[in-house]
Amino acid sequence: MNPILILLMLFFLITVTETSNSTTKTTSNSTTCPVSLNYVQTVLWNSSLCHNFKPLQSKTETQQTLCCQALLSLFGIALAEYLNKNSLFHFHNIPISEACLHNYQTSLTSLSLPNNLVSSCFDPSQFVSTPNTCAQIQTKQDWLNKVDSKDLNVLDTVCEPDLTDPHRCQVCQNQGTKVQQMLTQIDGNSSHSQDCFYFTILYIAGIVNKLGPESEGVLACILILLVNTKGDDSKKKHHHALVIGLVVASIVFVCFLIGLLYFWYIWWVKKGKNENLLSDNSGGSHVPSFSLRVRPKSGLIWFEFKDLVKVTDNFSAENFIGRGGFGSVYKGVLPDGTVVAVKKIEESDYQGDVEFYREVGIVSSLKHRNLVPLRGCCVVGEDVNPEFIGKYLVYEYMPNGNLKDHLFPDTENQNVKQPLTWSQRKNIILDVANALVYLHYGVKPPVYHRDIKATNILLDAGMRARVADFGLAKQDYSQNMSQLNTRVAGTRGYLAPEYALYGQLTEKSDVYSFGVVVLEIMCGKKALQLSSSGEPNFLITDWVWSLMKSGKMDKALDVSISMDGNSTKSIMERFLVVGILCCHVVVALRPTILDALKMLEGDIEVPSIPDRPMNLRNRMFAIGDSA
Repeated sequence: MNPILILLMLFFLITVTETSNSTTKTTSNSTTCPVSLNYVQTVLWNSSLCHNFKPLQSKTETQQTLCCQALLSLFGIALAEYLNKNSLFHFHNIPISEACLHNYQTSLTSLSLPNNLVSSCFDPSQFVSTPNTCAQIQTKQDWLNKVDSKDLNVLDTVCEPDLTDPHRCQVCQNQGTKVQQMLTQIDGNSSHSQDCFYFTILYIAGIVNKLGPESEGVLACILILLVNTKGDDSKKKHHHALVIGLVVASIVFVCFLIGLLYFWYIWWVKKGKNENLLSDNSGGSHVPSFSLRVRPKSGLIWFEFKDLVKVTDNFSAENFIGRGGFGSVYKGVLPDGTVVAVKKIEESDYQGDVEFYREVGIVSSLKHRNLVPLRGCCVVGEDVNPEFIGKYLVYEYMPNGNLKDHLFPDTENQNVKQPLTWSQRKNIILDVANALVYLHYGVKPPVYHRDIKATNILLDAGMRARVADFGLAKQDYSQNMSQLNTRVAGTRGYLAPEYALYGQLTEKSDVYSFGVVVLEIMCGKKALQLSSSGEPNFLITDWVWSLMKSGKMDKALDVSISMDGNSTKSIMERFLVVGILCCHVVVALRPTILDALKMLEGDIEVPSIPDRPMNLRNRMFAIGDSA
């Protein structure tokens, strides 16, 4: 054959091959994401979580950071829209997933966020459709075939409307949890519980809710994404509600002042007679002339400031007990020999008159053996030394201090307390539970403490627990068990996630805090520990959860608790499990405090603890102290 002809044929083959390869690469590179991610720039999500993002040593740990969890929730919008358009819970293949993640990073970069967020937080394969997921569900039709029609109808009904209403949100979440647990049971593999959780979220956001995945209600309630309220209408509504609230509050406060002035007038008229009577009966002694201004039906005394100066020896350093919630506490002795604790309210901590009179009003009406009794109060005006201007509360003195000092004693203190025995710990837990049962069910309207923690649990002479510090307490006048509060109050590590993140206050917010305290008592570890840089590096709820999941729950018990037989150990483990259940991140899965008490006392069985969603773990770390 002609050599020239051969060379021409080889050239032709090489050209065709290169053209084919080029075409293949072009086709691969030209894969486009079927959903738009422009919403990343318009949704008012909390991007500050990712400003100082740094990948951890392992990708698994990185994916559990607050930033990655927020990005996963935000990417859920795209997945929900894809489900709505293509009836697939995940993308068709890897190239589509890669294209969408590429667009996602581009949108994040446009917000001046790090360019390694997506590659650090996600693997393209995790968003590709595969039968090895929740009950082998891949499509919308698979979902409809697997979910019981009755449960599906309920889910469609309760999750369809606007979910910005907290009650609707909770009802939808409860039904979603029920569907997730049912699917996990059908699957039979508990490791797929997380997939069932995500699929339930995507179905509600992409198919059920009439406002769609970008609506404020779906973002906050279903995708668990921190958002800022937007829109002029909502601002106007908020403004009107604020004006109305201020007007009502002003009227109430004016009425209160009128009543206060009336009682002040009555006291002033009788003051001379009372002082003369005391002087005659005491033979001219310097016994403090305690005021007779008693709150009706409460026995609460309004002390004069000179009385408090006398009983505390001018608030001397020798009588200083320490700092409690909202102020400094001093020991004092009344003329009748009663030992009291006088708390001087720090105005910088309190919100002012409103919270002071709230605590006085609430606590003076509460009577229970496991609450610290309030004996009286005092308001000091500008007619005395400016150093003492303020408000004072007089409580019954608790000689054994607070629970924290016994659980975590200061090693530098010479009076180091002995470790609590198992009997003492059990009694303390039951005492606190009984106090909360009284607050939630024994008074009308119910009272939510909002700041249950070790320092607010005091111990009397018999080492029995008394709940104290009601400065943050809130009475539920609406009888609606789910409220949104503009001011979240409480202590980091003890706050329930739904309250810390969204201000959603229910009776189960106290149950969560109680569960954390139970874990502290049973484990001998603090609820939250911080690194030298101030970042949280230990959360007791996560630590105990991991031990329980690995079958090593007995390792969580404090070694200082003496073991005196298998029956005692089984009771200890029951208390530990109840604590874990009480601080479950899903509100609907926590027991009421009444049921928790029955479980602790062995009156009802402790149910098995359901898995918890990963994207709620540690989200409260973003909140911090809000006292």
